[in-house]
Amino acid sequence: MSFLTAEWRKLAIANYAIDKNLLIPYLPAGTELDLWNDTCYVSLIGFLFKNTKLLGFSIPFHANFEEINLRFYVRYNDNGVVKRGVVFIKEIVPKFALSIVANAIYNENYEAMPMSHCIKENEEDRYVEYKWRYNNQWQSFSVTANKALSEIQTGSETEFITGHYWGYARYSSEKTNEYEVKHPKWAQYKVKSFNIAVDFGLVYGQNFSFLTQQQPVSVMLAEGSDISVERKNTIRI
Repeated sequence: MSFLTAEWRKLAIANYAIDKNLLIPYLPAGTELDLWNDTCYVSLIGFLFKNTKLLGFSIPFHANFEEINLRFYVRYNDNGVVKRGVVFIKEIVPKFALSIVANAIYNENYEAMPMSHCIKENEEDRYVEYKWRYNNQWQSFSVTANKALSEIQTGSETEFITGHYWGYARYSSEKTNEYEVKHPKWAQYKVKSFNIAVDFGLVYGQNFSFLTQQQPVSVMLAEGSDISVERKNTIRI
C-alpha cells in the first residue's frame, strides 16, 4: 500500500537559474545535480493537496490544504538505472501535524505556517494564487494563464521540470532517504502573467536571498493529477 495518496492540483511553478555550487551542500549522499541545458534550476512551487489519505485513511481536517516548496533537481544512478528526482530546501504546509509526520518519516524539511489560496476563472483566463505568512509577513505567488489545457511537449523545459518522479532527502553524510512519487504525465495552462512577492532570504535563508530580486527564467502552471507517494527506501553510500 502507498504511504500517501492524494490529488495535486493547480501547480504554479517559477524556475530560477542558480549557481550550482550553492546547492552542493544540500545534495543528499549518492545524488548529483540534474541540469537542464547546462542550467541549474531551483523552483518555487505552490499547489493544492486534495482528498489526501495516509495509508488509505482520511485524516479529519487534513484532506485538503496548500503547499509551497522550494526544490532543486537531482539524479541517482541505481545500479545503471538513472532515477530523476527532487530535493526540497523547505516545504510549507498549513497544518502542524502534517509537518511532524513528514519530517519524522522522510526526514524532509517541512514547516507549518498560515496559508491561503485563490482560484478564479473567466471565459478566457485562469487565476491561481498562493499565500503564506512567515514572521507576520505575507508572501504570495500568483499566475494568470489560459483557461484551456495544452499538452506538455516531449523534450521541453516543462517536461523536465514536471518529469522528476523521485524524492531524495539527506539523512546523514552516508545515508539518503528515497521515495517514489507516481503520477501520469501532466497537462499545462500557458502562463500569461505572474506576480511573485516573496522574501526568499526570510523564508528560505540568506543563501537564497538573491532570488528576491531575480526574475525567474520561466513560470508554468500545471493541472496535476492523482498521485501516490510510496514508502521510503534508505540508500547507504
